[in-house]
Amino acid sequence: MTTVFQGLVDHFGGQLQTAKALDVNQGAVSNWVRGKHGMSPAVALRAEKLTDSAFTRWQLCPSVFGEPPLEKAASQ
Repeated sequence: MTTVFQGLVDHFGGQLQTAKALDVNQGAVSNWVRGKHGMSPAVALRAEKLTDSAFTRWQLCPSVFGEPPLEKAASQ
């Protein structure tokens, strides 16, 4: 099963590239992929913007953002 975080890493082309794009360290990216901890709200917003909403704040940080609004949910 590919997680949303592995999909994000694939989108950027690797953990180092993801870390650089999102201005975090590679260890944080590894921890997301391995399920050690979640992504912060600020980084989730950054990722959403950089991926042109291919990965949304709701997918990346559901503990803070919860479910997407109905109009967003219908398009995902």
